[in-house]
Formats: sequence, C-alpha cells, structure tokens
Amino acid sequence: MAKVYVSGIIDAPIDKVWAYARDYNGHGEWHPLIAKSDVEDGKSSDQVGCVRNFTTTAGGHLRERLLSFSDLDRSFTYNILVSPMPIENYVATFAVKPITEGNKTFVEWYATFDVGPEDEARIRQQVGQDTFAAGIVALEKAIKAR
Repeated sequence: MAKVYVSGIIDAPIDKVWAYARDYNGHGEWHPLIAKSDVEDGKSSDQVGCVRNFTTTAGGHLRERLLSFSDLDRSFTYNILVSPMPIENYVATFAVKPITEGNKTFVEWYATFDVGPEDEARIRQQVGQDTFAAGIVALEKAIKAR
C-alpha cells in the first residue's frame, strides 16, 4: 500500500480557511487541476455519502465519495470511485488545525492507495505534489484573493 502525506501552512486564521475549504465540491473554484465539478443527485457537499463528479484540466474524469465530514475536527475523508489513474482502494483525508502563534493554519492532506510498482513513483508525484501540494498553495491564494 502506498502512502502520500503533504502538509503546509496557510497564512490565515483557521476559521477563514475552514469556511472556504469545507465545501467538498468547492475545489473547482480554487484547485488549478479541476476544470468542472458537481455533486451528484442534488446532495449537499457536506453530506456524508455524496459523490463529487469532476473533470480535470487534463481531461481526466473522477468520481469521489465523501466518507466522513466533521466541522468540529475541521476535516473530511473521501475515496475514489472512478479515476484515470491505475490505483485501487484510494482513501484521502484533508484536515486543518490552528497554529496559535501567528494566527495561521496548518493544513494536512494525505492518502493511502494500492498501485503497481511500475506506476508508484509517478502516481505518488501526481497525488502528492501535483494535487495535494499544489492544492494547498492554490487554496491560500484563493483565500487571500477573497
């Protein structure tokens, strides 16, 4: 099983970061890899079990199900149902925590998944740097632009 863990600091208070990031379907507004995203069946984007159906700017199609969501813990976990990547059993968590000195926010985004050894390095890069790390940077830019 492969594991990817990325963390970063956003120079904004946690309440402001979570208010923006808690929208499970909101990544289409701030993540540079997302072209279009919708939640299926008219469900709310914070309803456990909802499925976001989206395309990437590279033309890939993904469907991801929200497995858990907590405003108290400021986190959500999801799994991939459909992906162009050669992976299985993908489960990821996005979480934010307060940094009390300086009123900043610690962000962590991590995943586990099964992938063949021939694809592991490429998929780790794609998930870790291209998706998670780039997403944290883009989220901070979007929050500051608001």
